[in-house]
Amino acid sequence: METPEDDRLMTPGEVAAIFGVNPKTVTRWERAGKLRAIRTLGGHRRFLASEVRRLRETGRPPDPA
Repeated sequence: METPEDDRLMTPGEVAAIFGVNPKTVTRWERAGKLRAIRTLGGHRRFLASEVRRLRETGRPPDPA
């Protein structure tokens, strides 16, 4: 069952820190369709913590683009 923490939105920098990559790599993953992003009113990318956690738990981050 998902908790409110799963609904938290993460910045590209936060996602990058989890996977040990540059934030630009996270942006490339989103552009390549490997990770879904939500856009803020200002056009910034945000990622659902639940989706990021699922990627981390598989032990395989998306292939770098």
